[in-house]
Amino acid sequence: MAALNITDDEILKIKNAQPLLWLNNAFKKTAAASATPNRKELFAAEARLARFAPLLARLFSELEAYNGLIESPLLASQNTAKDKANLYYKADHQLPVAGSIKARGGIHEVLHFAESLAIENGIINEHNFDYKSLAEAPARDLYQRYTIAVGSTGNLGLSIGIMANALGFKAVVHMSSDAKEWKKERLGKRGVRVIEHASDYGAAVAAGRAESDADPFSYFVDDENSSHLFMGYAVAALRLRAQLDDQNITVDKDHPLFVYLPAGVGGAPGGITFGLKSLFGEDVHCFFAEPVQAPCMLLGMAGSQNSTPMHVKEMGLSIDTDADGLAVGTASQWVCDATRHLLSGVYTATDKQLYQSLLALKEQEKIEVEPSAAIACLGPDLFKGEAGQTYLTKHNLHSKFNQSTHIAWLTGGSFVPEEEYQNYLDKARRT
Repeated sequence: MAALNITDDEILKIKNAQPLLWLNNAFKKTAAASATPNRKELFAAEARLARFAPLLARLFSELEAYNGLIESPLLASQNTAKDKANLYYKADHQLPVAGSIKARGGIHEVLHFAESLAIENGIINEHNFDYKSLAEAPARDLYQRYTIAVGSTGNLGLSIGIMANALGFKAVVHMSSDAKEWKKERLGKRGVRVIEHASDYGAAVAAGRAESDADPFSYFVDDENSSHLFMGYAVAALRLRAQLDDQNITVDKDHPLFVYLPAGVGGAPGGITFGLKSLFGEDVHCFFAEPVQAPCMLLGMAGSQNSTPMHVKEMGLSIDTDADGLAVGTASQWVCDATRHLLSGVYTATDKQLYQSLLALKEQEKIEVEPSAAIACLGPDLFKGEAGQTYLTKHNLHSKFNQSTHIAWLTGGSFVPEEEYQNYLDKARRT
């Protein structure tokens, strides 16, 4: 077994699929960061999304009222309990077009590729800056020659497939055995080719990458190694900062911000963490959330720089979880190396806890999400335990905790069919 920055007690809990909060000892050690992304890329991604906004408003009717901006609201908790007073929800489950956090990174990467092709072929130049023209010939004629492919457990496939199809690209999504049937059906109705794999997420990505590499007119969106996905997610931090300002929510050394992010392979939570730390520095504390059967980011972050992350099966785990978006066996090494010094910690939860959280969201907040998103709501309770108290002590946060703001990042759910969501509720009430 590779050397890990994990105690024997934590290893035992991981092997026994018991929930825990792991604190990252590499946090703040910037000298250990060998792959820190460039902040300029964050602002370049924001500018790219702004350039494409008029085109997006034209392609998707649901974006017309927002002038092509793909964004979600920041919702205050309606729960009046004292310990929930400063709790907010980043409602990415309501993101238009794709209905999940993957709309951020996935759509940005497709737009990056589309823009590059348009510039290389002279469609966008000093005489034509009209991005709405990319919905017409000759751009569509150009795009129809290319295929955009991706490997996914579900939501990234929806994001990539929907955006690629809207621009005229052929789209192929390699889906793992964990993917929900309704997500496959939704893509199929959009004209996206879905290739099903009997194996897990990692194998689906590998198969998609190999097929795409063999075709010079195929572009593979690599969720394990993509800076374009990463920066698309990172833009969310800029949007969140504006929303915090609009709601007069202060973030500074006396008013810390805690953010809880569901994690699969790591691109979305890693990108958002990078963006938040770029803007708020030491005043923001980011925690990833994973199922007890698939703590791949915990194992990846607990490894060393430039080392291949451990697969969860080496801990005797199965990746068997209803949180399909988080059912990943091996974390992205690129994301781990890029954000290891930025992450405060990782917590894990059972599927039972996910369903209890999903039900509480419905009954107390009237918010409907999928199980993968519900795990974020468990974050604020971390600090009632020993590890959470240790974190507050180590970072001198006890006296500031009552003035802190907590954000649970709700990653998906609005596209879930009603029958499927009712099944979630039924299961939650049985657990």
